[in-house]
Amino acid sequence: MSTPTNPRRTRGRAPGLAEDLRISIARLSRRLRTLRAGGGPEGDLSLTQSAALAAIERHGSMTPRELADHEKVQPPSMTRVIAFLEERGLVERSPHPTDGRQVVLSATEAGKAVLTEARRHKEAWLSRRLAELSAEEREILRRAAPILDKISRS
Repeated sequence: MSTPTNPRRTRGRAPGLAEDLRISIARLSRRLRTLRAGGGPEGDLSLTQSAALAAIERHGSMTPRELADHEKVQPPSMTRVIAFLEERGLVERSPHPTDGRQVVLSATEAGKAVLTEARRHKEAWLSRRLAELSAEEREILRRAAPILDKISRS
């Protein structure tokens, strides 16, 4: 597998695996995020709005406070995000099952459809890039994927 030219290597400094992975993963993540701006299904959602919708969908339902904590933003900021998503019919509020003072948020069918289409769009792009690699390179990535997942969850 060929290694991309890295200007730091030409200055006599060979970065370690951690630096190589950090740079490559950040670049890939940035590239996948740019697909949203290019007319993707999430085009009118900010990164925060998209992440909030995905968190709600993944967890089934959450209170606004749980969502703010999960996304590591202040509750007033999350209130604005939720209002935007609700206004567009992507999330809905319902009474909390045990606490009448709270509500729970859940993704609507429209919200789930936006996420499904966004994932399909990103996976299609990534599949095209993977098809450009050799069979050996794809096998290396296939074996590395569970390891990267393990690192991301630790």
